[in-house]
Amino acid sequence: MTGTARRARRDSRAFTVIVCVLVGLGAIPILLVVALSSAPAITILATVLAAVPVVPLVLCFLWLDRYEPEPRRLLLMALLWGAFVATFGALVVQGIGGIFAGVTEEASLAVVAPVSEELTKGLFLLFLLWWRRAELDGVLDGIVYAGMVGIGFAFTENILYLGAAYNGSDGMGPGGVVGITTTFVLRCVFSPFAHPLFTAFTGIGIGLAVSSRRPLVRWLAPVVGYLLAVLAHGLWNGSTLFGAEGFFGTYLLIMVPAFAGLVWLGVWARRSERRMLTAALGDAAQRGLVPATDIGWVVDLRARRHARAYAKQTGGKVAEQAMRDYQQAAIELGFLHHRYLRGTAPADFAARGGDYVARINAVRPSIAFPGQVVPTR
Repeated sequence: MTGTARRARRDSRAFTVIVCVLVGLGAIPILLVVALSSAPAITILATVLAAVPVVPLVLCFLWLDRYEPEPRRLLLMALLWGAFVATFGALVVQGIGGIFAGVTEEASLAVVAPVSEELTKGLFLLFLLWWRRAELDGVLDGIVYAGMVGIGFAFTENILYLGAAYNGSDGMGPGGVVGITTTFVLRCVFSPFAHPLFTAFTGIGIGLAVSSRRPLVRWLAPVVGYLLAVLAHGLWNGSTLFGAEGFFGTYLLIMVPAFAGLVWLGVWARRSERRMLTAALGDAAQRGLVPATDIGWVVDLRARRHARAYAKQTGGKVAEQAMRDYQQAAIELGFLHHRYLRGTAPADFAARGGDYVARINAVRPSIAFPGQVVPTR
């Protein structure tokens, strides 16, 4: 094993250990806070209601992440980080601000909360950039990981808000069924995308840092992304200080267009990835790393599904899995080769590239695409 490979493995272990420890430490106080915030029946109801938007939001980000699906383990870590570590960290910072710094409730809502919450959420992305940079291929990956962190954070926060709304301790109304229903509609139906949207700005900055060849951009992009996340979050929180008119005005004039812009950026980035992968794998094919005739079956999402269905029809689940493995290895080679062509290849480029090529060569003799002869097993 080369020194670069050993260092990459150490970095991966360090990331996993640190994140798991922090999630465990954050989960204990957060679960206590949730359990003590309301009566057990109300806490269960609030948890169920807070979970309603989670699955649709997760599926939306997974839909964007179809070319090179990120490791499910890392996506789960991102969700847990948002739900426990980021939430606990933000509560501590905001509590310190209220007790020792004399921060007013309005300043805490519009300034302290956005600064602290986007910082604690964004730390997961910084840890990825520092220890698991190989998992980040660009803006789309940054958006996906940021979205998962934001979803986890919103889930825990919504439990607390829904419980407080029922108890009437949120200062927004009489409480009870009316209170929890109103909060559910506002937070879980009309604006479940708020926290994923805010943190996506940090994710975009991280993605730009990974894909840029300019040192200045690599340093500034995450900072600018974080500042934009704080600005968007602050505008959203601050709008509630101006009553219903301020809230709905900000929602319609800022939040909805911003969310639509994020969706457009995600779709555009995915389409750009197809063009990029076609070009990168075309160059790799000229170097003899992958068959040129396979590129279309790898980069076109519809063709990929068709190839997997054909493999399953002709060879069963084993053949389908072999096709998935081949397509995944080719896609990962394409992303890596693109970074090589741009001059932003990671330090372990040669080792990773050799591994992808070995996986491709090992699987390719046992698969066939539609119209080709199925190999005899």
